[in-house]
Amino acid sequence: MTWRPPPNDRFYRLIVRTGQFLRWALQLDLRATGVEHLPPPGPRTGPSRQPVRGKGAVFAVTHFGYVDFAVLELLLWRHAHAQLRFLVHQGAADHWLAGPAISASGHLVVGYTGRADAYAAAVARLREGEYLAVFPEAGVSRSFTVRECRTGAVRMAAEAGVPVIPVSIWGAHRILTRGHGFSFRRSWRAPVRVHVDAPVVLPAGVDVEAATEALRGTLQAGIDRCIAGFPLRPGPGAWWMPARLGGGAPTDAERQLLDAADAAAGRRRAPRTR
Repeated sequence: MTWRPPPNDRFYRLIVRTGQFLRWALQLDLRATGVEHLPPPGPRTGPSRQPVRGKGAVFAVTHFGYVDFAVLELLLWRHAHAQLRFLVHQGAADHWLAGPAISASGHLVVGYTGRADAYAAAVARLREGEYLAVFPEAGVSRSFTVRECRTGAVRMAAEAGVPVIPVSIWGAHRILTRGHGFSFRRSWRAPVRVHVDAPVVLPAGVDVEAATEALRGTLQAGIDRCIAGFPLRPGPGAWWMPARLGGGAPTDAERQLLDAADAAAGRRRAPRTR
């Protein structure tokens, strides 16, 4: 078994500061609406300025690119000085470089098997007041529209008695996403827009399928809002725009075929698997 360092708050703060430096170095234009829906800042205890803990929440985040997680982490840290843990797939945790960083940052790893253990650990952390983030689409959406979501975010929040906070991120996929590597020219002063929607409190007996579909609609509405206020005007067929808006991204039907091919090849679990 590969050694992994234990969680360390100082390492998490180092990661945040690194992200803040990179944002400054690239002069990223990161703007957010709905920040009033983020958890409020709390008291910082002791001379070490330990990150605050709140009453727990599940952040359900759109996933169009590989730096979406960093955008939300920076936003929550700036607003509330609070740590955010992500549920991370085992494939990422097995990476020689990302794996130790994921472990030291205290993120929860969802293994290839025994996913119930990760689920139970997530619910326990939520009840302890931690903030957990989930990509309910369970992978990058190549259509740049919110694809079918899994029910985990809703089920965890309902069981732990904490709200779900929908977060839509647009523009970060232009920096780095599947099939499009990093480009300094594209990333320099790149605009990134975030919309945080109102927290959704779910009763214990909620219809998780219906609530998950409602969550998907809320996330897509947030994306539409971000696109409406996006400062860049794409040319015809721009790869980073959805097909329904004249972009060159795969249509939803094409994306479903690509996802099915990934699932058949073992690169992605079949949609809606719990």
